Amino acid sequence: MTPALRAELTLVAIAFIWGATFVIVKDALSDVSTLLFLALRFSFATALLFAVFRRHLSAPLDRRSWWGGAFCGSLLFLGYAFQTSGLRFTTASRSAFITGLYIVIVPLLAAVLARRRPRWIEMAAVAAALGGTMLLTSTAAGFDLNSGDLLTLACAFAFSAHIVAVAHWTHRMNYEWLTLLQVGAVAAWSLATFGWLEIPEVRWTPRLFFALAATGALATALSFSLYTWAQRHTSATRAALIFALEPVFAGLVAWGYAGEAWNVRSLSGAALILAAILLVELKPARKNA
Repeated sequence: MTPALRAELTLVAIAFIWGATFVIVKDALSDVSTLLFLALRFSFATALLFAVFRRHLSAPLDRRSWWGGAFCGSLLFLGYAFQTSGLRFTTASRSAFITGLYIVIVPLLAAVLARRRPRWIEMAAVAAALGGTMLLTSTAAGFDLNSGDLLTLACAFAFSAHIVAVAHWTHRMNYEWLTLLQVGAVAAWSLATFGWLEIPEVRWTPRLFFALAATGALATALSFSLYTWAQRHTSATRAALIFALEPVFAGLVAWGYAGEAWNVRSLSGAALILAAILLVELKPARKNA
């Protein structure tokens, strides 16, 4: 097996882990308040990442790099805060596909920052994504965009801004430091806000411990570390295409484990969103072919 194939199979496994966590987190939220869950998850992940990366953190950081890591981490915190809050009011599968819209939003945001018009293929992807979202969040009685869907849509915009920010800072500072500072910033923001933005609640149940272990160790610390290795052996385009599988895995886990119902309308909406994601990500692949 070649290093490239091992890397791509690793990315498929990461996409599955990230997809499965939508269902795991939704279950855990029955036992813990939103920001307290994020505080526990990301504090645990920060400690694990520090243990993994400590040999690569010998070089000191200047003030500009500290600011960059804090800025990227703040955007990441907003993304997870909106996503996790939204999961209380929408299904895991809807949350996953709406979150996946960040892949479509990124090129639009990049076009705005570059002061250029979006390309036609980007606009076509936006149209497909909007149509898919309408189908995914509608019922026979009409349009049914609930508060959880709106919070998740806000999370997609936050994750889009985060990706653009990381693309800027990843070439200006040590990757291990950037990763640790981002995850640490999410932990810090969560710890600083859970006591006054919500009424903290927690019941130490087996499913909460499982969720913290799965999301903190597997979905954050381990996945970030494996992603770092895998990106050395495959292209960013192929990695992005593989990560388009994340909402698909989330939908399958939600259907198989949580029993979330699918119908022709919701399946059509999910397919349109996935098509929009692939339309955006296949653009550079065709250009480089």
